[in-house]
Amino acid sequence: MNSGIGFALLAAAIWGGVIIGPSLLPEFSSVLISSARFALYGLISLLIALPFASRLFARLTRADLMLLLRLSLAGNVLNYALLGAAIQLCGVTAGALINGTMPIAITYLARGDAGSLPLGKLKLPLLMVFLGISSISLGHTANAATGSSLWSQALGLACGFCAVFSWSWFATRNARYLRQSQFNSSEWSTLMGIVTGVVAVLFGAVALLLFPDLMPSQVESGRWMTFFWVCAYLAFCGSWLANGLWNACSRRMASSLSGQLIVMETLFACVYGFIYTRHFPGLMELLSISLLVGGVVWAASRHRVPAVKLPSC
Repeated sequence: MNSGIGFALLAAAIWGGVIIGPSLLPEFSSVLISSARFALYGLISLLIALPFASRLFARLTRADLMLLLRLSLAGNVLNYALLGAAIQLCGVTAGALINGTMPIAITYLARGDAGSLPLGKLKLPLLMVFLGISSISLGHTANAATGSSLWSQALGLACGFCAVFSWSWFATRNARYLRQSQFNSSEWSTLMGIVTGVVAVLFGAVALLLFPDLMPSQVESGRWMTFFWVCAYLAFCGSWLANGLWNACSRRMASSLSGQLIVMETLFACVYGFIYTRHFPGLMELLSISLLVGGVVWAASRHRVPAVKLPSC
């Protein structure tokens, strides 16, 4: 299990850095950045798969392909679209607070999985994690949407909770498959990347067709090069490498524990944000970090003696 925790922390460290990406490209829409990132992710995955593509695709069944399609939609495109809609409709604070319930959702969906603890035995660690994320959200997101209608706010809240369910379903379903899969973590990440790339290209094409204003005008060529290199980093490190690490984590530990470790992404994002803005954390921020780390460590300690031994390969 210790190696699984290590893989999860490495993935969270990379995903925390991904949050800085859009702030480096303020003149480009998040839809365009996301489409380019996942399209490049698909291209990188395809290039990596070329030397052994025939053997890899020969083992791919129709059921595997359909699952990859569902996971790609739920874990990448659909999750991002729903979360973005929630933030636009009801504000950053509400969207971030809703997203902070993800560890609870993952633990609930993973109940009954091999090695997972009952929700009741994790309620106090989960409460600490939720309070930590809530404190960070309240401390760093003061720009909530104002003047929104009651209908818009209700729709935004619904989108936010659907986004949480979308990624939580992805995390638990992916973990269940990987524990009995014929593919190793790297192979599965590569296959998911190829499928996600196809979905991202279609998603971006439809979005630009319906909303042509998403394509920025009067952007210098140097900024387009910056856009390319940032998206390339997001694709290789934030998608292919981090997803492979998370898949390795999912094979080695119960979903009820990996669900808690995903909050370390928030912690790393805060640290990178402090470095990027040259800002030292205040008392509330230090309290939030303490709650996050304490909740995760507490949850991990309760998994030290799992009910069922999980495969380690």
